Amino acid sequence: MASIASPYPLPLPPPRSLSPFLPIPFIHVSPPSSSRHNSKCSPSFHITNNPRLSPSIIYKQGHRNRSVVMVRSQLSNPIISPNDHWGTWTALFVTGAFGLWSEKTKLGSMVSAALVSTLLGLAASNLGIIPYEAKAYAVFLEFLLPLSIPLLLFRADLRRIVQSTGILLLAFLLGSVATTVGTLVAFQLVPMRSLGTDSWKIASAFMGSYIGGSINYVAISEALGVSPSVLAAGVAADNVITAIYFMILFTLASKIPPEASPANGTEVDKESNSEDKTPVLQTATALAISFVICKTATYLSNLFGIQGGSLPGVTAIVVILATLLPKQFSYLAPAGDTLALVLMQVFFSVVGASGSIWNVINTAPSIFLFALVQVTVHLAIILGLGKLFRFDLKLLLIASNANVGGPTTACGMATTKGWGSLIVPGILAGIFGISIATFLGLGFGTMVLKHL
Repeated sequence: MASIASPYPLPLPPPRSLSPFLPIPFIHVSPPSSSRHNSKCSPSFHITNNPRLSPSIIYKQGHRNRSVVMVRSQLSNPIISPNDHWGTWTALFVTGAFGLWSEKTKLGSMVSAALVSTLLGLAASNLGIIPYEAKAYAVFLEFLLPLSIPLLLFRADLRRIVQSTGILLLAFLLGSVATTVGTLVAFQLVPMRSLGTDSWKIASAFMGSYIGGSINYVAISEALGVSPSVLAAGVAADNVITAIYFMILFTLASKIPPEASPANGTEVDKESNSEDKTPVLQTATALAISFVICKTATYLSNLFGIQGGSLPGVTAIVVILATLLPKQFSYLAPAGDTLALVLMQVFFSVVGASGSIWNVINTAPSIFLFALVQVTVHLAIILGLGKLFRFDLKLLLIASNANVGGPTTACGMATTKGWGSLIVPGILAGIFGISIATFLGLGFGTMVLKHL
């Protein structure tokens, strides 16, 4: 019997079909301790090639063995072997790059680069082109995913955000409250009981996503240990819901005219011009600082025995530093944005590759319905209370866009509609959302949703 200790809380492999001529691997998984102060929290895997045993995964918990899910393999030997590290990394980066390129096409721009990369990775894995489980995936999730968070948040100067966003920040906070209420309502109406313990976890992740954007969905899912198929189904449902939601926002904004002369135009031009130039030193410095932040957060998380605390810790550290040293970190922001965009696309490729098409099909409908109710309540509350408080409609629409999509989509909507005065505030509000959403989602999930 071989014993494999994983340094990272790896997701369980998705269902696969086994060849009748090959021995069936029997996998025992010992889950991490539930204690928040136990630093030895990684699961251990015990694999035996006993053809007489059924391919099930057993969690050993105390003196009881509880069957969780049947494991099957699509193909016993994928075209790209799990040991072919160059081949696996090539497939991941090609899939991510293809997703970015797809946004230049009509269909790709409708569904988003993230969804394209996720579905492409899912198809490649389930068709046996790439492995469903490889060392490259674990390396990415343990090292490169946390590295992308500081790169995204180099502009997270909270003082500037409060000073520059003005009334838009109030509208954004109203939208955050609306998302919280929407999460509670949706969880009552669509409890997703078929997902088991993943139900409240994915609800928490969606709450974070619709306050600050997809990076918070990632951070919360990692911190709470959402299973890979549910994670992939959530990404698919989230992207479809987001695409539909943006169409609704643009429809509501169709009768609002553009501004005559955009305010803050000079500032926007300066930022865009600076983003066109990413010197080597700037890029190298951004990477080096991100590594230092990740190492610090990981050390503190292990020191205090906080399971899944690395990504929230990384977020907290970079926000504090960006607020204390705004000039230095804003200088690094253009390079950070570019690197983070590439890494996030590779993450969506990994999510797809680790998932199972059948599990996604089975779990996505309930997750989709949950997210639909969640954003519907969000929109109703932010528009209703916004009208009651006499907020300008375009402020509410940009704030809601920043909640659901993040700073990039808020900036895109303000630019497309010609609302120049809202471009920079929209970006800053979105960055503020990324800074706080992970903590709000984790707190609300563990203290409220878990006990419902």
